[in-house]
Amino acid sequence: MNYQTKVTKNKNKRGILKQLFLPLIVSILVLLTGCVRYDVGVNFYEQHQGEIVQHIRLAQQLTSLSKTEANQWLNSLESRAKALQGKAKKVSDEEIIVRIPFSNGQELTDKFNHFFNPNYSKLASGLKVENPELVQLKAEMSIKQSNWIFFERNKLNIDVDLRALGVLSNQGNIIVSPGSLVDLEFVLNAPLRVRNLDKTSNLNSESNPNYTQTSWQLEPGQINHIETSFWVPSYLGIGTVIIILVILLGFYAKHRHFPGVQKTV
Repeated sequence: MNYQTKVTKNKNKRGILKQLFLPLIVSILVLLTGCVRYDVGVNFYEQHQGEIVQHIRLAQQLTSLSKTEANQWLNSLESRAKALQGKAKKVSDEEIIVRIPFSNGQELTDKFNHFFNPNYSKLASGLKVENPELVQLKAEMSIKQSNWIFFERNKLNIDVDLRALGVLSNQGNIIVSPGSLVDLEFVLNAPLRVRNLDKTSNLNSESNPNYTQTSWQLEPGQINHIETSFWVPSYLGIGTVIIILVILLGFYAKHRHFPGVQKTV
């Protein structure tokens, strides 16, 4: 058998392998479409009470192909939640719900940033994150608050970096490209109107009829920017005004005039 014949046979073999494996790879990618459903929500119940809620669902196709990595990632999420005084509930081997409470806007941003960036803070300094991330998701949040006596205005800025999103093998290699692998949504709930301030954003956003909830569909493979504002009642301001009014009414009932106003005869 001469050299040219060997080369021809090798080319034929490579052609056969391509014909066999290309449909298989395409089929796997089709099956894995939307195999991770990741919902991140911020519920701002009142001025000093709220929680970060994450609902993650993995498709059975993914857990079958990469069960070890899936378990490691879900366990990592649970450990991070506990480090931030939160809790995680495993609905099944493929589904988990994480809840992290916060008591004010500053604590919200601290815990949010600490959770999505484990090496970001001293709170998570004792937490070892050695396992590969199933979903390469980095997010950072900032907040500006202004008090209007009866109400407090909150302005949120969130950047979610999904450029490195992918599925990793045991060796740390990306085995599936980002594309349509993850269906990721961010939802904000507040007592009063939620407004989307970034009109130039190409993200799909949707509000409920009362405008107290707005959701954003995040795009894999890029940096997603969310800029929004919402109002919450300031119970401290409302309570202070009520106390002042009660004192003034009590003074008037006793002296028949308000403090600083001379009584007319």
